[in-house]
Amino acid sequence: MGRPKLLLPLGASTVIAQMLSALRHPEIAATIVVVRPDDEPLRAAVAGCGATPLQPSMPPPEMRQSVEHALRHIEARFRPRADDGWLLAPADHPLLAPQVITRMITEWRRSPRMIVVPVYRGRRGHPSLFPFRLAAEVFNLPADQGLNSLLKVHATEIVQIDTDSPAVAADLDTPEDYARLLAAMDREESS
Repeated sequence: MGRPKLLLPLGASTVIAQMLSALRHPEIAATIVVVRPDDEPLRAAVAGCGATPLQPSMPPPEMRQSVEHALRHIEARFRPRADDGWLLAPADHPLLAPQVITRMITEWRRSPRMIVVPVYRGRRGHPSLFPFRLAAEVFNLPADQGLNSLLKVHATEIVQIDTDSPAVAADLDTPEDYARLLAAMDREESS
Protein backbone atom coordinates (compact mmCIF):
# COMPACT_ATOMS: atom_id res chain seq x y z
CA MET A 1 0.00 0.00 0.00
CA GLY A 2 2.95 2.33 0.52
CA ARG A 3 1.48 3.55 3.82
CA PRO A 4 -0.16 1.98 6.89
CA LYS A 5 -3.39 0.59 5.45
CA LEU A 6 -5.23 0.23 8.75
CA LEU A 7 -4.86 3.96 9.41
CA LEU A 8 -6.13 5.04 5.98
CA PRO A 9 -9.12 7.39 6.14
CA LEU A 10 -12.48 5.74 5.64
CA GLY A 11 -15.59 7.85 6.01
CA ALA A 12 -15.34 9.89 9.18
CA SER A 13 -12.78 7.54 10.71
CA THR A 14 -10.12 5.00 9.64
CA VAL A 15 -10.01 1.46 8.32
CA ILE A 16 -9.19 0.03 11.77
CA ALA A 17 -11.88 2.11 13.49
CA GLN A 18 -14.51 0.90 11.01
CA MET A 19 -13.49 -2.72 11.53
CA LEU A 20 -13.47 -2.45 15.31
CA SER A 21 -16.86 -0.75 15.21
CA ALA A 22 -18.30 -3.75 13.35
CA LEU A 23 -17.03 -6.03 16.10
CA ARG A 24 -18.86 -4.22 18.91
CA HIS A 25 -21.36 -6.81 20.01
CA PRO A 26 -22.66 -7.62 23.49
CA GLU A 27 -21.51 -11.23 23.20
CA ILE A 28 -17.93 -10.35 22.23
CA ALA A 29 -16.10 -10.18 25.58
CA ALA A 30 -12.94 -8.56 24.22
CA THR A 31 -11.46 -7.44 20.94
CA ILE A 32 -7.73 -7.98 20.64
CA VAL A 33 -5.54 -6.63 17.84
CA VAL A 34 -1.95 -7.80 17.36
CA VAL A 35 0.18 -4.78 16.46
CA ARG A 36 3.84 -4.67 15.44
CA PRO A 37 6.03 -3.54 18.35
CA ASP A 38 7.18 -0.44 16.45
CA ASP A 39 3.70 0.72 15.37
CA GLU A 40 2.74 3.25 18.01
CA PRO A 41 0.16 5.06 15.81
CA LEU A 42 -1.78 1.83 15.23
CA ARG A 43 -1.47 0.82 18.88
CA ALA A 44 -2.92 4.18 19.91
CA ALA A 45 -5.73 3.94 17.35
CA VAL A 46 -6.68 0.44 18.52
CA ALA A 47 -6.68 1.49 22.18
CA GLY A 48 -8.66 4.62 21.27
CA CYS A 49 -11.37 2.40 19.79
CA GLY A 50 -11.67 0.42 23.03
CA ALA A 51 -9.89 -2.71 21.81
CA THR A 52 -6.80 -4.28 23.37
CA PRO A 53 -3.60 -3.83 21.37
CA LEU A 54 -1.07 -6.65 21.82
CA GLN A 55 2.50 -5.91 20.84
CA PRO A 56 4.80 -8.92 20.76
CA SER A 57 8.49 -8.21 21.25
CA MET A 58 9.21 -9.32 17.67
CA PRO A 59 6.92 -8.62 14.69
CA PRO A 60 5.03 -11.80 13.76
CA PRO A 61 6.17 -12.86 10.27
CA GLU A 62 2.74 -14.24 9.25
CA MET A 63 -0.89 -13.93 10.29
CA ARG A 64 -0.71 -17.34 11.94
CA GLN A 65 1.91 -16.15 14.45
CA SER A 66 -0.23 -13.09 15.21
CA VAL A 67 -3.18 -15.37 15.91
CA GLU A 68 -1.04 -17.62 18.11
CA HIS A 69 0.07 -14.58 20.11
CA ALA A 70 -3.54 -13.46 20.56
CA LEU A 71 -4.71 -16.95 21.54
CA ARG A 72 -2.01 -17.19 24.24
CA HIS A 73 -3.20 -13.85 25.60
CA ILE A 74 -6.84 -14.96 25.56
CA GLU A 75 -5.97 -18.19 27.38
CA ALA A 76 -3.96 -16.39 30.07
CA ARG A 77 -6.37 -13.46 30.52
CA PHE A 78 -9.80 -15.06 30.12
CA ARG A 79 -9.29 -18.79 30.75
CA PRO A 80 -11.92 -19.75 28.15
CA ARG A 81 -13.75 -23.05 28.32
CA ALA A 82 -13.55 -25.47 25.40
CA ASP A 83 -17.11 -24.54 24.40
CA ASP A 84 -16.44 -20.77 24.36
CA GLY A 85 -15.86 -19.19 20.96
CA TRP A 86 -13.16 -17.10 19.34
CA LEU A 87 -13.66 -14.96 16.29
CA LEU A 88 -10.84 -14.60 13.77
CA ALA A 89 -11.36 -11.30 11.98
CA PRO A 90 -8.61 -9.88 9.77
CA ALA A 91 -8.45 -6.11 10.29
CA ASP A 92 -8.45 -5.34 6.57
CA HIS A 93 -12.19 -6.05 6.08
CA PRO A 94 -13.54 -2.69 7.32
CA LEU A 95 -16.94 -2.78 5.63
CA LEU A 96 -17.95 -5.87 7.56
CA ALA A 97 -21.55 -5.38 8.61
CA PRO A 98 -22.43 -5.82 12.30
CA GLN A 99 -25.45 -7.85 11.11
CA VAL A 100 -23.08 -10.50 9.74
CA ILE A 101 -21.47 -10.80 13.18
CA THR A 102 -24.90 -11.08 14.80
CA ARG A 103 -25.96 -13.83 12.38
CA MET A 104 -22.72 -15.72 12.94
CA ILE A 105 -23.06 -15.57 16.73
CA THR A 106 -26.71 -16.63 16.53
CA GLU A 107 -25.76 -19.65 14.41
CA TRP A 108 -22.84 -20.49 16.67
CA ARG A 109 -25.17 -20.46 19.69
CA ARG A 110 -27.29 -23.07 17.87
CA SER A 111 -24.22 -25.16 16.95
CA PRO A 112 -21.46 -24.33 19.45
CA ARG A 113 -19.22 -27.22 18.41
CA MET A 114 -19.14 -26.01 14.82
CA ILE A 115 -17.01 -23.47 12.93
CA VAL A 116 -19.14 -20.66 11.47
CA VAL A 117 -17.99 -19.02 8.23
CA PRO A 118 -19.79 -16.36 6.16
CA VAL A 119 -20.19 -16.95 2.43
CA TYR A 120 -20.81 -14.41 -0.32
CA ARG A 121 -21.92 -15.79 -3.71
CA GLY A 122 -20.39 -19.18 -2.97
CA ARG A 123 -17.07 -17.76 -1.75
CA ARG A 124 -16.03 -18.18 1.87
CA GLY A 125 -14.95 -15.03 3.63
CA HIS A 126 -14.12 -13.54 7.00
CA PRO A 127 -14.48 -13.55 9.90
CA SER A 128 -14.55 -17.16 11.12
CA LEU A 129 -15.99 -18.19 14.48
CA PHE A 130 -14.29 -21.19 16.11
CA PRO A 131 -14.99 -23.16 19.28
CA PHE A 132 -12.10 -22.55 21.66
CA ARG A 133 -11.36 -26.28 21.78
CA LEU A 134 -9.72 -25.81 18.36
CA ALA A 135 -7.33 -23.09 19.58
CA ALA A 136 -4.72 -25.67 20.63
CA GLU A 137 -4.70 -27.05 17.09
CA VAL A 138 -3.47 -23.72 15.73
CA PHE A 139 -0.20 -24.25 17.61
CA ASN A 140 0.13 -27.81 16.28
CA LEU A 141 -0.27 -27.00 12.59
CA PRO A 142 2.80 -27.83 10.50
CA ALA A 143 5.09 -24.79 10.17
CA ASP A 144 4.35 -24.39 6.46
CA GLN A 145 0.55 -24.34 6.91
CA GLY A 146 -1.68 -21.37 7.56
CA LEU A 147 -4.95 -21.14 9.41
CA ASN A 148 -6.96 -22.24 6.36
CA SER A 149 -5.66 -25.74 6.97
CA LEU A 150 -7.66 -25.77 10.21
CA LEU A 151 -10.79 -25.36 8.09
CA LYS A 152 -9.67 -28.21 5.83
CA VAL A 153 -9.03 -30.56 8.75
CA HIS A 154 -12.46 -29.76 10.21
CA ALA A 155 -14.37 -29.49 6.92
CA THR A 156 -17.29 -31.55 8.24
CA GLU A 157 -17.65 -29.20 11.22
CA ILE A 158 -18.29 -26.00 9.25
CA VAL A 159 -21.59 -24.16 9.10
CA GLN A 160 -21.70 -21.65 6.25
CA ILE A 161 -23.82 -18.52 6.60
CA ASP A 162 -24.94 -17.13 3.26
CA THR A 163 -24.79 -13.35 3.20
CA ASP A 164 -25.46 -10.65 0.65
CA SER A 165 -22.49 -8.66 1.99
CA PRO A 166 -19.50 -8.63 -0.39
CA ALA A 167 -17.43 -7.20 2.48
CA VAL A 168 -16.88 -10.69 3.93
CA ALA A 169 -14.87 -11.66 0.84
CA ALA A 170 -13.17 -8.32 0.08
CA ASP A 171 -9.94 -7.37 1.75
CA LEU A 172 -7.64 -4.37 1.49
CA ASP A 173 -4.22 -5.14 0.03
CA THR A 174 -3.61 -2.72 -2.85
CA PRO A 175 -4.33 0.91 -3.76
CA GLU A 176 -6.96 -0.45 -6.17
CA ASP A 177 -8.65 -2.30 -3.29
CA TYR A 178 -8.70 0.96 -1.34
CA ALA A 179 -10.28 2.82 -4.28
CA ARG A 180 -12.96 0.08 -4.54
CA LEU A 181 -13.52 0.31 -0.79
CA LEU A 182 -14.05 4.07 -0.94
CA ALA A 183 -16.42 3.67 -3.89
CA ALA A 184 -18.40 0.98 -2.05
CA MET A 185 -18.65 3.18 0.98
CA ASP A 186 -19.88 6.09 -1.18
CA ARG A 187 -22.54 3.79 -2.68
CA GLU A 188 -23.68 2.71 0.80
CA GLU A 189 -23.92 6.32 1.99
CA SER A 190 -25.88 7.31 -1.14
CA SER A 191 -28.47 4.55 -0.81
